[in-house]
Amino acid sequence: MSEAFIYDHVRTPRGRGKPDGALHEVTSLALATHALREIQRRNNLDTKLVEDVVLGCVDPVGEAGGNIARSATLCADYGDQAPGVQINRFCASGLDAVNFAAAQVMAGQHEMTIGGGVESMSRVGIGASGGAWPVDPAVAIKSYFMPQGVSADLIATKYGFSRDDVDAYAVESQKRAAKAWNEGRFARSVAPVKDVNGITLLAKDEHMRPQTNMQSLAALKPSFAMMGEMGGFDAVGIAAHPEVESVDHVHHAGNSSGIVDGAAAVLIGSKEGGSAAGLRPRARIRAFTTIGSDPALMLTGPVDVTKKLFARAKMTKEDIDLFELNEAFASVVLRYSQAFDIDPEKLNVNGGAIAMGHPLGATGAMILGTVLDELERTGKERALVTLCIGAGMGTATIIERV
Repeated sequence: MSEAFIYDHVRTPRGRGKPDGALHEVTSLALATHALREIQRRNNLDTKLVEDVVLGCVDPVGEAGGNIARSATLCADYGDQAPGVQINRFCASGLDAVNFAAAQVMAGQHEMTIGGGVESMSRVGIGASGGAWPVDPAVAIKSYFMPQGVSADLIATKYGFSRDDVDAYAVESQKRAAKAWNEGRFARSVAPVKDVNGITLLAKDEHMRPQTNMQSLAALKPSFAMMGEMGGFDAVGIAAHPEVESVDHVHHAGNSSGIVDGAAAVLIGSKEGGSAAGLRPRARIRAFTTIGSDPALMLTGPVDVTKKLFARAKMTKEDIDLFELNEAFASVVLRYSQAFDIDPEKLNVNGGAIAMGHPLGATGAMILGTVLDELERTGKERALVTLCIGAGMGTATIIERV
């Protein structure tokens, strides 16, 4: 097996996923194209060396459909020889795109690839691609389908996290993200998005609310109580987990991930591929894996997949310097930290999706880049990146500096 190295990564800032968001006028294709062009520009990359582009996109319909990865390579002037493929593993699509791109290198089939993702949630609404899981009783009933927010509340109830617990975590995410931006920790990797006239549309994550405190969050009503209680999904959760007598609804917009627009790209290659491009590797991809998990709890997959990855890589949590877990909901992170007894100073040290937002298909590639930058900034060696996934799954990747 060949080794797969990370040579560079780049992302757009995250724009609020609403019609008045700064990136609303930018199509999914334009966002993905921007990330690919920036990877090329930053590395003076001969794009003829790129042998595949794998992009995650969770709602690949309309302007985001039709294999957006191939369209983006053409739009970014990578040349006819650069193929592209779009993948969808829900929220982990961006990380799995990196893993899939790396696997081609590790298998010796390609010398240089790009993995990444894109989502314009202001233009292509969440759930636009539909699917059988939420609506077809043949799968919905047996899998205890419920909306993710209700699952997040079920996790909080089952594992003992109060409203104060999840709100306190959200406040900390906002503080950490604001500090990271103020100290320039993202400056190396965020490529501002400009319009056709060269005017900057967005240079900084737009969703952040650094003024957030416990008092402001306390004023927000639970977002998923009505669908849980009136919609019958609390009963579904209790049927799946009868040890829970009732569901305590603790999540709201302030302690859940933000809906945003964005794109990211990660340049991956073999040692020989990097040498041909005149590049030095920044990190190697040490190991990665995926797993299916409880579809009712749905969002505990990061715990299960991390256990699997540690076993396959013959490692323990003591081998990991930094953990980066997508903040889909506060209870997801709290359960992960509880399961492994992780030092808070090692987990999401620069904030996460509660503060900065979660552009579904791109997030996995974004947070991998974030933690790589943090390894370099702090002189640490190894990090684990993971995300929870709809329908009960998990993906995780370990990277280490070289």
